[in-house]
Amino acid sequence: MLYTELLRLWDEAVQAVDTKDWQGALAKLQQISEPTSRTLFNAASAHLALGQLDLALKALDLTIAKDERLAVGFFQRAAVLLQIDRLEEALSDCIWAQKHMRGNMVIDYKQLGLRFKLYSWQVLYNAAAVYCQMGQWEKAREVLLSASQERGGSRGGNIEVALDSILKKDVLPPLLVPEGVVFRPRKQDVEQLQQRDFLGKAKVISSMIPNDDFGGFEPLRLQKPGFYEPKVDGAQDSRYMRVRTPYMARGPGQLTVPGGAMVFLFGEEDRDGMATVIYDGQRGLLPMSLLESADVKTSKGKKENRVPSGIPLPPGLKPPTRPKPQPSPAPSPQVHFTSDTPPPSYTATHAVLPASEPPKYTANSSSDQHTGKAQGAEAGSVVVKVHYTYTVALSVPLETSHYDLKESIAQKLGQPASHLRLRYKQHGSRVLIPLDGEVERGLIVQEVAEAGRATLWCQKEDPLHNRIMLYQMVALYDYAAQGPEDLEFSEGDTIDILGEVNEEWLEGHCAGNIGIFPSCFAYRENGNITQSLEL
Repeated sequence: MLYTELLRLWDEAVQAVDTKDWQGALAKLQQISEPTSRTLFNAASAHLALGQLDLALKALDLTIAKDERLAVGFFQRAAVLLQIDRLEEALSDCIWAQKHMRGNMVIDYKQLGLRFKLYSWQVLYNAAAVYCQMGQWEKAREVLLSASQERGGSRGGNIEVALDSILKKDVLPPLLVPEGVVFRPRKQDVEQLQQRDFLGKAKVISSMIPNDDFGGFEPLRLQKPGFYEPKVDGAQDSRYMRVRTPYMARGPGQLTVPGGAMVFLFGEEDRDGMATVIYDGQRGLLPMSLLESADVKTSKGKKENRVPSGIPLPPGLKPPTRPKPQPSPAPSPQVHFTSDTPPPSYTATHAVLPASEPPKYTANSSSDQHTGKAQGAEAGSVVVKVHYTYTVALSVPLETSHYDLKESIAQKLGQPASHLRLRYKQHGSRVLIPLDGEVERGLIVQEVAEAGRATLWCQKEDPLHNRIMLYQMVALYDYAAQGPEDLEFSEGDTIDILGEVNEEWLEGHCAGNIGIFPSCFAYRENGNITQSLEL
């Protein structure tokens, strides 16, 4: 049980005792799963107030079991045992209480939260009361005489009255801890139960943004690209000012502004006639006499360019364009790159074919038939470069089927062919398309080869087992994983979309890994690629 929960229940029980709500106090104390000796003593006091002597005795037994040296516990239990006529046990508790007094005349329990002082003469008085119940009047008188010699206050005339009662052979009533006197928790600990806001609410003291009312801990607010427009009323549009004549800075904090420039009036005019303005993202001082109001209102229904406030936001993030290949002067047998030909990093030159054989053309490069006599791989074969976790290359005949090609690649990589997935890229596209005919033996490698070479991308299919690919997207930028659930990829990678988490995050597959990534980091080049492949 948490100590804070114990403190809360303990304090609520004490408050119930103060209002004489004994049942409410017992209900709170019973909710404490790990009671202490002090809370158990409080429960015994509540039972005594209700006249439940048996339950009070059980609670005092548990109190002493928790703290075997609690003298006030033995003192209280002795009085309860005396009331139920268990005299021998009551006398034993009086002896134990006197022993745990350790020779002290008084024990003050204020430090433990009990506003009660236990005196040695009180313990002896209860022992004399036990002897009275036993009928041993002489012993009771001797105990009271020894108690009268004890030092300590609060005795008053109790001993003298008790001696007179013994002479008359009247039974003495036992002394008890007063009703309502219970152990209380520390006031400092109870005050700590209330939650405190040590940080407080954030407040904007100074900001470069005019009329900035941002406060609190929350994500950054979305802002449209361009210039930040301060939030002002229609009557405050005159805070946009125009500089009549050019001004050159003549002191610290002043700005150099050309004539006719638009500035935003950030502060009021000071004693020197200078005003704080914002111009071109900088804040500084300008003479108020050089500024005049500028009408920047726009008519309804027309979207005119508003005057910028001079606080530019970062430019819109646009993906960098790839450098266009520059054809270098070369002899006629070499390949001439056209607008339909990918950059050199994606293609290679044609292979040189012997004069005895007619040139063979691929299905994807029918427009390049005049470049069939280029230098390249060995005649009648294709060099296949495979991008895996590492890159491998192998030479296969042109008539090799896709099925046999996949078997050769699987043997080269040391992986089962059923676990591999081959894809390739078409002209002018950055989307990876699954290689058709991996199972059928009718299609050959010549269908995807260009100029005697073919580039394939190979992935394991285990991560995509029983998953449906919705569509594909191309990465605009590099994305580094921020956590174990993120999908990391590089610019230009093709991502298989497996699901949409929300409007801003997608679940995808790339390079054998599955994870989530922001949708703004990729674009969908061909939305109907999945449907076209199925057809």
